[in-house]
Amino acid sequence: MKSSITKHFWLTVILIFVLQAVMLAFIFTSFFQSSSANIRELGVGNLKSQATMIENYLNKGRDVLWFAAESVDFMAKNGADREEIMAYIQAETVSMQRQFDKNFTGIYGYLRGGYIDGVGWVPPADYIATERSWYTEAKLAGNKMVMTPPYIDAQTGDTVVSFSQMLSDGESVIALDIVLNEVQRITENMNINGMGYGFILDGNGRVIAHSNKAERGESYFEPGEHGAILSGVFGSAGQGFETDIGGERCTVFSQPIVDDLYVVIVVSNTRLFHGLWMQIIAGVLLSAIIFGIIVVFCVISTRRIARAEKLEKKSRERLDQVNMNIIRALTSTIDAKDRYTSGHSHRVADYALTIAKRMGKSEEEQQAIYYAGVLHDVGKIRIPLSVINKPGKLTKEEFNYIRIHPVSGYNILRDIHNDERISQGAKYHHERYDGKGYPSGLAGENIPEVARILAVADAYDAMASDRSYRRALPQDVIRSEIEKGKGTQFDPAIADIMLQLIDEDKGYEMRQKESGTKNILIVDTDPTNIQAARDILSKIKSVSVLGADSAETALLALHENNISLILLDITVPGTDGRALYQSIGEESHTPIVIMTSEKGGDMLERIGELNIADYLTKPLNEFITLETVHGILYGNGTKN
Repeated sequence: MKSSITKHFWLTVILIFVLQAVMLAFIFTSFFQSSSANIRELGVGNLKSQATMIENYLNKGRDVLWFAAESVDFMAKNGADREEIMAYIQAETVSMQRQFDKNFTGIYGYLRGGYIDGVGWVPPADYIATERSWYTEAKLAGNKMVMTPPYIDAQTGDTVVSFSQMLSDGESVIALDIVLNEVQRITENMNINGMGYGFILDGNGRVIAHSNKAERGESYFEPGEHGAILSGVFGSAGQGFETDIGGERCTVFSQPIVDDLYVVIVVSNTRLFHGLWMQIIAGVLLSAIIFGIIVVFCVISTRRIARAEKLEKKSRERLDQVNMNIIRALTSTIDAKDRYTSGHSHRVADYALTIAKRMGKSEEEQQAIYYAGVLHDVGKIRIPLSVINKPGKLTKEEFNYIRIHPVSGYNILRDIHNDERISQGAKYHHERYDGKGYPSGLAGENIPEVARILAVADAYDAMASDRSYRRALPQDVIRSEIEKGKGTQFDPAIADIMLQLIDEDKGYEMRQKESGTKNILIVDTDPTNIQAARDILSKIKSVSVLGADSAETALLALHENNISLILLDITVPGTDGRALYQSIGEESHTPIVIMTSEKGGDMLERIGELNIADYLTKPLNEFITLETVHGILYGNGTKN
């Protein structure tokens, strides 16, 4: 009943929340679409008017040049000499500057093998008119008027463009320079209702005018946000588009104008939609207040139920955590006892889990099978060490010890876990499909399915792992043994899945991995202590011990070696022990065991603050040191 009321309460809260969310989403969408459309329309219209202003200004130069070129061409065809033509373009230059402004710097060109200039400029001796861009591009364009790419005047810093037109003789060219100061002035005032900034690009992505003068001459053909702007400008066909500029979302409006130039205005979306966001925030706040009032009244009426459910949930979580801790502790106990096959239980669990997935088991079934795999050998804690780690053949009495471990495991697990599949996996994983297994001699499908899965996974890992009496078997030999065991030792269907996995494992990855040598670094000011620790740790196979008597040598060793564990004297000369601990922590995540001679006072509290793996007291006890180090390097269910 209580659970039903609580469920109803949360369904009501969720329904109210969803309805309010839908309402806010509708309001936001309506406002956004309306505002976005209006802003985009305003931006496009505003941009077009300003782009037209710039285009009209440049077209004045085109018109002047066209008239001058036509006139010069007519005069040349009708026999006018060079002096008459020179006088004409000088008069046209004066008239043009008087009619327009000084930014139209003058008419000039190349006529009858020589340079002519309307302002009387005499070029230097190395000036070759036919090699200048205004001439070469006009030649390439034929009868079409061209505008040369804008350039920055080295003396004045002004941006200049040149219009040029080839005459009918195919050799002569008339040109006009326009300083873009007026264009720069117009650009500096470009915006949309006082928002944003403007600039002008040529077809090569170079900035010829910008509201920020420092940007003039910059190339936007660069990776990053400028490249994104340029791509949008060239592809937007006069419409606005959005992009990120300086970490902020912006709307960019662009319009192509005369001779492959592009007028661009950029506006921050934050400013564009400021009013919209204020309305949305107000709506959200109002809805949140209403929602909060409703929830408060609902919470008051259901508080006791919620408290009870919370306590029940905590109890379940504690129980789950206890079960998990027990599983980890039992796994570590197995690995600690049978160190030669450390990691076997986890590998069997992994193989069993993979088989269960291939069989289409549910997630709950997969979890139970995995736990059963991890704990299937827990009964080995009853077997004497001399039997478990014996390298040679077992006697009959010793083998009897081995045969009882499934029963021991069953008795342990049935009292600590309420899922019978886990205890059944431990008890029956050595049963055979033909009924010749132990401890109960079950056959066929009378053997619990979880045990039939574990039987295949366990046998595979036993063959794919090193043992005290042999190395891991080749993969083809293991496959042959699994094939032979179908219907006798193994459930045929489960064995077929294992054979499938073997065939897919082209690199023989499903096997016990080589552990390799682990490096232990001992940091102590006293060489005698380092040597004593080295002598103790030499009893652990595949371990290499390095020593350091100062903070500097310790950090150097960390840089130069792959260190698996550090034994650190808390009093190292040249630095505070805590500072060295912090330095090591910054260099790596290597576990640290503190060595100390202190045994009283607030020693435990101070060491506890360091969040270390463990600590040892000096002088080092051989057995405690070995157990501590082995537990850190190989314990806690570490997979090999």
